[in-house]
Amino acid sequence: MLETSARLLALLSLLQARRDWPGRTLADRLEVSARTVRRDVDRLRDLGYPVQATRGPDGGYRLDAGSELPPLLFDDDQAVAVAVALQTATMSVQGVQEAALRALATVRQVMPARLRHRVDALRVTRVVKSSWREGDIDAEHLLAIGTAVRAREVLRFDYAGRRELVEGADVQRPPRRAEPHHLVTWGGRWYLIGWDLDRADWRTYRVDRMTPRTPNGPRFAPRELPAADVAEFVAARFERQDLMPCKGTAILHVNAAAVNEWIRGQGLVEDAGPDRCRVTAGSWSWTGLAAWFGMFDAELELVGPPELRTAGAALAARFQKATGPILGSGPSR
Repeated sequence: MLETSARLLALLSLLQARRDWPGRTLADRLEVSARTVRRDVDRLRDLGYPVQATRGPDGGYRLDAGSELPPLLFDDDQAVAVAVALQTATMSVQGVQEAALRALATVRQVMPARLRHRVDALRVTRVVKSSWREGDIDAEHLLAIGTAVRAREVLRFDYAGRRELVEGADVQRPPRRAEPHHLVTWGGRWYLIGWDLDRADWRTYRVDRMTPRTPNGPRFAPRELPAADVAEFVAARFERQDLMPCKGTAILHVNAAAVNEWIRGQGLVEDAGPDRCRVTAGSWSWTGLAAWFGMFDAELELVGPPELRTAGAALAARFQKATGPILGSGPSR
């Protein structure tokens, strides 16, 4: 049988894992009597945790949200997980870096020596691979988007294309409207999966390009993803690219829906404005990737990385040499 302090930690972990627990089930999981569970619940209440009793055939308990922050109690694995999460939180979300570092210092200070050594051995360093990858996200924007996902409310937001991000162009466009389904991270970036109401299709939005507007729209009934779960949906759009050694991005001057319909599964398509889209794809060579972007029979901008632009320039020179002088541009006879 667990000692009282360890048992309280185990009980708190169980209560945090799901909403409602029958009292008998908690007693079985902790290998104690129902009376001991009641006493331990009272101890948690004394510490400030709002544990509510629930009615039912067996009776049970629920951990509600409280108005004050009670003492935080972690088991060993939870403490290490929190420390690692606080380190990684400083990498991509603006506005939380200082608070995350202060929280990490606080958690580390109250850790026993055996855990402090484990945490000190985990030092995470942010590495920016190249300048063409754009920046961090705003913490307030992330919270606003996450709130809309949880509340199942239509999200209204501005979505900046690369031109606005790089050049600061003042382009006034109507806000986008989407039913937000899930926030996900992939490859060091945050994405929102949502149903675009104006395009009547599933879309993947870069969170660092979103600026939520207030208020949110009406509540909605969630739609079913065109996949078994979120992981499968995301993998279908991203995973194939991870197998390719050369990955790059281009702006195509063509409607995103038309491009997405044609390349299904071969790249990630993001709207970048009327009749413009941003496509990220992969290939076994930079020349092959540049040639692939050229197959769309549309004006395009090779965004990066630099290796992609270099390959595009070399490919253009090669085609220019292969075609010879353009008809009508040579010397007159």
